[in-house]
Amino acid sequence: MDRSLAINLARVTEAAALASAKLMGRGDKNEADQLAVDAMRRMFDTINIDGVVVIGEGEMDEAPMLYIGEQIGHSTEGCIKVDIAVDPLDGTQSVANGYPNAISVVAVAPRGCLLNAPDMYMEKIAVGPKAKGVIDIKASVKENILNVSRALNKNVSEITVCVLDRERHKNLVQEIRQAGARIKFITDGDVLGAMNTCFEEANVDILLGSGGAPEGVLAACALKCLGGEIQGILLPEDDAQIERCKKMGVDLDKVYTTDDLVKGNEVAFSATGVTYGELLAGVKYLDNNKATTETIVLRAETGTVRFIKSIHQLDKKPRYAK
Repeated sequence: MDRSLAINLARVTEAAALASAKLMGRGDKNEADQLAVDAMRRMFDTINIDGVVVIGEGEMDEAPMLYIGEQIGHSTEGCIKVDIAVDPLDGTQSVANGYPNAISVVAVAPRGCLLNAPDMYMEKIAVGPKAKGVIDIKASVKENILNVSRALNKNVSEITVCVLDRERHKNLVQEIRQAGARIKFITDGDVLGAMNTCFEEANVDILLGSGGAPEGVLAACALKCLGGEIQGILLPEDDAQIERCKKMGVDLDKVYTTDDLVKGNEVAFSATGVTYGELLAGVKYLDNNKATTETIVLRAETGTVRFIKSIHQLDKKPRYAK
């Protein structure tokens, strides 16, 4: 893929972050999400791609958002055809309640390379490059923690497991504690939780637990670029979700690996901080109608990791930051 596309993705996530961050702590997660969606769609319309959303926010008749199957981008003759995975605001509750680690995120890959994941839960385990190859989602929590501790040359008591703070994880939390590892709870955003396993400063060694399957594909895109690993198993909750899986051609008995979730190495990924986090600073609004953002841009093909700190003059781009 054209390497300039990765930088254009940064403009997409920056626009969504700038728009939604204005609602931090104001209690309206739906409006924050809508602002992010609108800004992201407008920016995508300036990029010369023939894009199809394969990871979005429901079907066309279910969501006024960036829906699965939507065609986006400024398509011209001969432009690249890509799959697009989006979460305009990963962490809507975090923004609404003024909590950390909300991000705007997007990934692209050549057409047919991203798993068309249904909107349901997925059990996940993710690690960074140093623990790649030692995890097994079918193994016990204790066994995975022990294997990661050996790979990282750490005591089990020094291993930090990232877990979404949900009632459904009560037994998982008990198993982690019995194994002797530490736990870092997050309120939202397991895409960033998975990414944090690849950065020592984030102080996360493993991500465990269930979260959205679409977020699993986005996390796989990031980990493919960063050299980490993710495994996932789909968790349908009712007959309707099972039927949806059948229609989409996904296998409920399969352990989905990083390479199953995103094929090949022509993957580009961008995430911009919306609220403050350990990896990405959130949007900061300055005087004289300015704002700052911090974005991570990744390319699997080259392994490049870019952190982009930007200063935006908002009155010069009213279309993207109203």
